[in-house]
Amino acid sequence: MNTKISRRTVLAGAVVGAGALAMPSVLRAQDKSLKVGVYGGYFKKSFDEHIFPDFTKATGIAVESVAEPTGEAWLVQLEQAARAGQAPADVSMMAQVPMLKGQSTELWAPIDETRIKHFGDLLPQFVSKYQDGRIAGIGAVAWYITLVTNTDVYPQAPESWEALWDAANKDKLGLLALVSNSFLLEVTAKTFFGGTNALDTEEGQLKAFEKLAEVKPNVRLWYRDEAQFEQALKSGEIPMGQYYHDVTGLAASEGHPVRSTFPKEGGIQDSGCWAVSRASKKMDEALVFIDYMSQPSIQGLMSRKVGTAPTLKREVLDLTPEEFAAVSTEIEPIIPRYDLHATKADWLNQKWTEMIVG
Repeated sequence: MNTKISRRTVLAGAVVGAGALAMPSVLRAQDKSLKVGVYGGYFKKSFDEHIFPDFTKATGIAVESVAEPTGEAWLVQLEQAARAGQAPADVSMMAQVPMLKGQSTELWAPIDETRIKHFGDLLPQFVSKYQDGRIAGIGAVAWYITLVTNTDVYPQAPESWEALWDAANKDKLGLLALVSNSFLLEVTAKTFFGGTNALDTEEGQLKAFEKLAEVKPNVRLWYRDEAQFEQALKSGEIPMGQYYHDVTGLAASEGHPVRSTFPKEGGIQDSGCWAVSRASKKMDEALVFIDYMSQPSIQGLMSRKVGTAPTLKREVLDLTPEEFAAVSTEIEPIIPRYDLHATKADWLNQKWTEMIVG
């Protein structure tokens, strides 16, 4: 059953040429249409197959899906196009750091929340706001990074992120290789310093770096290639680490000896927002789209078909306990400090290289 998205498809994305960008995936059968930017590869394929046709059927708005590169490449393209009054996509799914950077140039057209029926059911972390309170983006999808173990090597599931620091786990860990995608500073702050607000000051950030450096003897692999770690986890060669909850669950359902655990401090919750380019002339259609995508039934459909965690409160969803557990949890999450990753990226990367992976 290959219905789950590889979160790597989301994060790595497919960098596509201009020719491919211009190809509509749904022909404009109607007068109304909307260009929607989503991450390329399997993610786009899932939306094209499971989500967009039903939206068109329900609303009469044809969707032209655009495969967007991830990282900041798409932000740069949208910025340059908006300056020329063009919108390569009307609505785009944006990661949180590019979302913040786009706010600094007023790239995102403010969203009228009164047009979003389930706005009040969105979890607060999924509403991206300008400093003056205008809505810049609405949560599209979320996913979790959790503490994963090989069940042959660890018959008992660990309960806390503290397991990463346990001397018994020397040379046994696989951890994500970047400060900006591992969010291990935030894990350290939540586990040992009372919460991510411990990272508000440079002094607090340095304390977290120093504590995180203690994990180094336990790390066998700082990974960029997720497939490499997933294989080593399944075989027991690297029996503990951090990985994507839904992908680990899928591997377990296929009979591999792996488990995903939400530690008591919470899993790391990352997400993407729907945002509308200020150059778009399709705000009405964009609002219909965002309203549709924020319905409990559609959030549930995406959890089942695309493997994403819902952005709405648990009580409004139609997911069974098993379906919800496959993609999410009610344990309070560790939410990355996107503000720091947006404003202090160079300093954080420098310290990460010096103190953690160097």
